[in-house]
Amino acid sequence: MNKVVSSAAEAISDISHGSTLLVGGFGLVGIPENLIEALRQSGVRDLTCVSNNCGVDDWGLGLLLANHQIRKMVSSYVGENKTFERQYLDGQLEVELVPQGTLAERIRAGGAGIGGFYTPAGVGTDVAQGKETRVLDGKEYVLELPIRGDFALIKGWKADTYGNVIYRKTARNFNPMMAAAGRITIVEVEEIVSPGELPADAIHTPSIYVQRVVLGNHYEKRIERRTVQAPGRD
Repeated sequence: MNKVVSSAAEAISDISHGSTLLVGGFGLVGIPENLIEALRQSGVRDLTCVSNNCGVDDWGLGLLLANHQIRKMVSSYVGENKTFERQYLDGQLEVELVPQGTLAERIRAGGAGIGGFYTPAGVGTDVAQGKETRVLDGKEYVLELPIRGDFALIKGWKADTYGNVIYRKTARNFNPMMAAAGRITIVEVEEIVSPGELPADAIHTPSIYVQRVVLGNHYEKRIERRTVQAPGRD
């Protein structure tokens, strides 16, 4: 039952070229920093990454992008990364833009075993091209299919050795639903405790969804976009 592995490098060692990864985080909050760095060092390529965004040029998934390890991004927002823009315009990167609520629900559906769902988001836009639509109760909806990953890379706050996980505040974001939708879920955390130390009613991701736990050894508190007041203004 002990799911703890010794390092991030060991945790991602079987991620192969062409894998589909679900990567937690929102902006730079709640991203699996150590697992991403281990992937960068591994050199694995042709990855499809499903994440809210692709980090910034020098942090988060932006590190993999700069190293040309990502072939396709499935995201809801891509506006903070010049490398992303350049690779897309040069034809080096395939991009699937998904409305944020739809992205979250597609991942949740993948973890819950749901075959698809209808949503009004994207009706009449490029998002709906090539997809089935239906009129339900007088309103048009588009069919969206679930998203699952070969691996889910998750950032938690605390976990026990069994793999029960607690997230901290807004760092929870996409992490719980991605943890459920990965065939192999790898969680990096800031603290690992013994079974029974986590309050049962505080656990966000139960151990049944988690295959590996690793203790992160370094974290940076980055600000995605810094906005400051001009000098001399009240």
